Amino acid sequence: MIGVKKMNVAFIPVRGGSKSIPLKNIRSMCGRPLVYWTVKAACDCKFIDKVYVATDSEKIKETVESFQMPKVEVIGRSAESASDTASTESAMLEFAEGREFDNIVLIQATSPMLQGSDLDKGFALFEEEDTDSVLSVVRQKRFHWAADENGYVNPTNYDVFHRPRRQEYDGYLVENGAFYITGREDLLKTKNRVSGRMKAVEMNEDTFFEIDELSDWVIIEALMKKNGIVSDENDSKLSVQEELKKKAVDIKIFLTDSDGCLTDGGMYYTENGDELKKFNTKDGMGFKLLREKGIITGIITGEDVNMVRRRAEKLKMEEVHCGIGDKLPVVKEICEKYGCTLENVAYVGDDINDVEVLKSVGMGFSVSNAIEAAKEAACYVTERKGGDAALREIIDTFFV
Repeated sequence: MIGVKKMNVAFIPVRGGSKSIPLKNIRSMCGRPLVYWTVKAACDCKFIDKVYVATDSEKIKETVESFQMPKVEVIGRSAESASDTASTESAMLEFAEGREFDNIVLIQATSPMLQGSDLDKGFALFEEEDTDSVLSVVRQKRFHWAADENGYVNPTNYDVFHRPRRQEYDGYLVENGAFYITGREDLLKTKNRVSGRMKAVEMNEDTFFEIDELSDWVIIEALMKKNGIVSDENDSKLSVQEELKKKAVDIKIFLTDSDGCLTDGGMYYTENGDELKKFNTKDGMGFKLLREKGIITGIITGEDVNMVRRRAEKLKMEEVHCGIGDKLPVVKEICEKYGCTLENVAYVGDDINDVEVLKSVGMGFSVSNAIEAAKEAACYVTERKGGDAALREIIDTFFV
């Protein structure tokens, strides 16, 4: 019923009997016990009212309680539900049968790159009409093959005679095991973590990995450091992305270069010599989202071609500056026009003529295929390449 507050709980099952990595759930990961990261993510989610950590280990119980997080309660679990052969559903059902709540999110402690913002997106999706369950996924762009009874192999998700380029291939969704959201009644009825009409939240591709073996540990710890997830001198979690999100609140103007950022940087010509450019519609929607938040948008490019102006006009950008060699003075003029400072500006660039601006504005962003100097000057480098919805990645990560 609309207007009725639902009781949402997080359930994090951790056991002490892991054979591959003994007591792995409290083994140090980036300066904190492994389970800390998912407990922290659950506490950071604005939709979650209570976080339950279920364990059969007194040592794990003491470790989690030492976090002193107000939302968290450590509870026991039976030996049956903590055995090597027990399903996660058995622990969920054991928990659900003895407590009153409306919805539950199962969170796996072996996914330490989970963020509170991922869970926020999950619950926002779960609250949409005609949605019974939500799970987390990552998008993979791999080609699958299957062998038949005679030992011959055939592709299952693409045509070998029309092999798509990565930027043209939508790929497929894979569970990353980070979280699953469902209602208590549905869980008890189906005895499964998801059921009914299901939707998915896409997470960062790096979160594809889960910790099962020591080799996974090395990979994930490196990925966490790459993504800025570390412990400070007080052993509290710092996330570069979270800090940048706070800074994004002050951004009033969002500017970008064109070639290499809005496009793939390629130069395409027709038989008649007409130049073509490929823009990404997802970036276009991103600029619409910025406008809805009242952020001024614009392009500053060294090119002087009408197709860039037409693209800017279609995106309803307030500022379009073409044929600009020295970009910083133009950015300063735009700031003066709107009564802002450079700290209120976000800029996306990929080449040498963008570096000065990237260093001067409040938030400088670059793309994965940019030159190294631009990447070094930026506060964040996208996973995606220019022209492959890289700007949408920035907008979704920090501004929406």
